[in-house]
Amino acid sequence: MNREQKNEVVLELQGKMKEYGNFYIADTSGLSVEKINNIRRKCFESGIEMKVAKNTLIKIAIEGLEGDSSDIFPALKGQSALLFSTVGNAPAKLIKSLRKGKEEKPALKGAYIDTAIFVGDNQLDALVNLKSRDELIGEIIGLLQSPAKNVVSALQSGGSTIAGIVKTLQERG
Repeated sequence: MNREQKNEVVLELQGKMKEYGNFYIADTSGLSVEKINNIRRKCFESGIEMKVAKNTLIKIAIEGLEGDSSDIFPALKGQSALLFSTVGNAPAKLIKSLRKGKEEKPALKGAYIDTAIFVGDNQLDALVNLKSRDELIGEIIGLLQSPAKNVVSALQSGGSTIAGIVKTLQERG
């Protein structure tokens, strides 16, 4: 691979990192071609893009991101597969589902989610439980709607009389 080809790979990786905002570094070493093809198929079905590149090129691409991302560099050892997703916890859920049983691979080496860095396979459960941006927005909207719904239901339950409203508010008190 010549210098021009390497620059193209770095630019492609940087573009994907900026486009998606989230990426995971997974260890797929020692897996058979059949298992890797299965991982690629599952990634495609889940809306996750998988790329394999040399660690030095991945490091150069990460250095081009805003902020200090050097904490993720220790994860760049051995064979590395990058998983790109717009949903922060989708690759973690996929990795966990692929490791059912006694299998240890693919292993999570590191993750970059909206400038937060997670290093090590022990972070997988925390990443699986991360809520996506849409889930958080839905929860906030639900919480904001809750008091309004309570007032409306209180007004409707007591009828249209002031005595009914006062009685209902007193009971909720």
